[in-house]
Amino acid sequence: MEKTQANNNKLPSNLPQLQNLIKRDAASYAEEFDRQYSVYKATRVIFEQNPTVYIEDLYQMVMFLAQVAQCYPDKLSDFPQDLVTLLKRHNTVLHQEMRMAFVKALVLLRNKNMLSPIDLHMLFFQLLHCQDKRLRQFLKRHIVTDIKNINSKGKNMKLNKELQNFMYEMLTSKHAVAAKTSLGVMIELYNKHVWNDAKTVNILATACFSKVTKIMVAAIKFFIGQDKEEGEETDSDSESEDEKKVLKSTLISVRVNKKTKKKQRILERVKTVVKKNQKKKKTKTNFDFSALHLIHDPQDLAEKLYKRLEKMNERFEVKLMTMNMISRLIGVHQLYLPNYYPLVQRFLFPHQREVTKVMVFAAQAAHSQVPPDDLEPVVRTLANNFVTERYSSEVMAMGLNAIRELCARNPYCMSDDLLQDLTQYKTHKDKGVMMAARSLVSLFRDKNPELLARKDRGAPSELRVEKKVEQFGENKAISYIPGAEILTFKTHGDDEGIGLSDSEDGEWVDVKHSDDEIDLDDDDDDDDKAVNESTDTPNEETIFSKKDALKEVMKLTAEERAARAADVVSSRFLTDDDFAKIAAVQAAKQVEKFSKSKKNKKRKREDGDQAESGEIVSLKSIEMIYKKRKHSKEARMETVMAGREGREKYGTKKGRMNPNASTTNKEKNKGKSFMMVKYKVGRKQKKSFRDKQIKLRNSLLKQRKNY
Repeated sequence: MEKTQANNNKLPSNLPQLQNLIKRDAASYAEEFDRQYSVYKATRVIFEQNPTVYIEDLYQMVMFLAQVAQCYPDKLSDFPQDLVTLLKRHNTVLHQEMRMAFVKALVLLRNKNMLSPIDLHMLFFQLLHCQDKRLRQFLKRHIVTDIKNINSKGKNMKLNKELQNFMYEMLTSKHAVAAKTSLGVMIELYNKHVWNDAKTVNILATACFSKVTKIMVAAIKFFIGQDKEEGEETDSDSESEDEKKVLKSTLISVRVNKKTKKKQRILERVKTVVKKNQKKKKTKTNFDFSALHLIHDPQDLAEKLYKRLEKMNERFEVKLMTMNMISRLIGVHQLYLPNYYPLVQRFLFPHQREVTKVMVFAAQAAHSQVPPDDLEPVVRTLANNFVTERYSSEVMAMGLNAIRELCARNPYCMSDDLLQDLTQYKTHKDKGVMMAARSLVSLFRDKNPELLARKDRGAPSELRVEKKVEQFGENKAISYIPGAEILTFKTHGDDEGIGLSDSEDGEWVDVKHSDDEIDLDDDDDDDDKAVNESTDTPNEETIFSKKDALKEVMKLTAEERAARAADVVSSRFLTDDDFAKIAAVQAAKQVEKFSKSKKNKKRKREDGDQAESGEIVSLKSIEMIYKKRKHSKEARMETVMAGREGREKYGTKKGRMNPNASTTNKEKNKGKSFMMVKYKVGRKQKKSFRDKQIKLRNSLLKQRKNY
């Protein structure tokens, strides 16, 4: 009994213990709470007379009341408003620790739903005017966390709309710190997928025109940096399985028997084609949900940014970021901004700082709807300023790569004369220039072979003849899936009589074809013939092997293939196996040479790296130099010393058989004076061209005198 009474006497000075007891049984300690609340009111009155001082008792009392507020909601109904009034009235003159105590107490009350989020956020943004960096970081962190918790179980659209309107007001306010904090909050909420709607993106787009450089740069970085990781996190295991499935179906269709070097090269080519096709599918899904796609009026935004770029007096890095955003808007939304291309053209010089980035911006701003007359001067500038023998091979290679990336998005801006001049570098002595020129040739073999010289066009494939070349402004809409005609032929025995060898990497060994093209007329294997051969003309009842089905597809004309594919697509749902067969037949068309007569020998097409016309151009595609970079002397010495570790000392292991034997003539010459070996050194030295001329002249004169 005495012990309990002693503890009660200590309660007025032991607030943590009283707090613990109140949370367990609030009704039993109501009197103690009332006594402490009266002390708080008296202390607050004293504090308001001099708000710049730090009062430890008030600090502890405020935190105590915030902890037990849910136990006495009626008595503490005015407590949150008291703290809000103190902060609004004395926010800039308050002591740093006292201000932080009031803010933390309000956060606790907000977590107990005793304060609305709108009122709290309005107060917190007002507190951003205080010169306290630690406080600003705490406020920003809480605002993000609070909005995230509000939308954790479901989107609260009404509250989100009110908060977004308030954020927009703060973003357009004159106070730079509040505007920048509001921008940072919205960007973080977008990255956390809390506010990733179109309204948030368009509010952020208004920050690109802020008069404060830091706010403008942060907004532009959001738009140009949001696409880095989007779409990259995919299931690599499933993609590799799909690739193996398509590769297996393709190799089954294009079969071989003997394993020779020539046939092995064709096999490698089939594998390369399949991998490229699968890579295209992966890259096409990237950037489909980036912030740039959610902008309501991208044309107006691009025009306003361009006008600001013309009058901009900021650092060159800021100008580059603005150019990057404009180019992405043009490329993603296929805008038309003709004045942008002459602006980029002014920066396309080898001595220009960050010129490779400017090349990327020029390529990103190109798309199929831009008139060739606007892009042709850019291509000419790249060719005249970079692809010339006056500069190093790296500069020439980057110029060719930039032209390739631009023409991959709009091949109509290239003329046949210029293209044929550029393709002459395919035999250049430098490997980087050679590979860049070959990749340009490979691109136009697919886009428009007619612009190339006849010797560079290569043998036409079935896929190229079927696809045909589109003219500028032409947009062909198809109502079928190319390659679906293979599904009209019933197949059997996917793995019958065909398989992977037991060697490493699952090497394919059962393949047969001619030296220059795949032979689809091989009928040597009886197990590959159709099961039902009752009729010569294939019908719906005939069952083919995969190879025979592909052979039948190749016999069809382009119109017949399109008609069959349209019938299949409109009459059934396609499964994953069906899409694997379609991918396999498209890869086979890309490998199979187009020839009415199989007796004609076609030259093999060189496989070059073709540029894919994606929305975003990577800097690596411009700086792609097929050469090892030169290391510094320190780096080379580190490599040399690393290779010497654990190695025996360089030199002959035999050494002198008899250590007491006399020295050799070579060892004796090392000890002689220079005058004794001078005549030998003179004979071994290389003579100059002038000395050789004099010697030859004297020899001829001597011979003439003798005769």
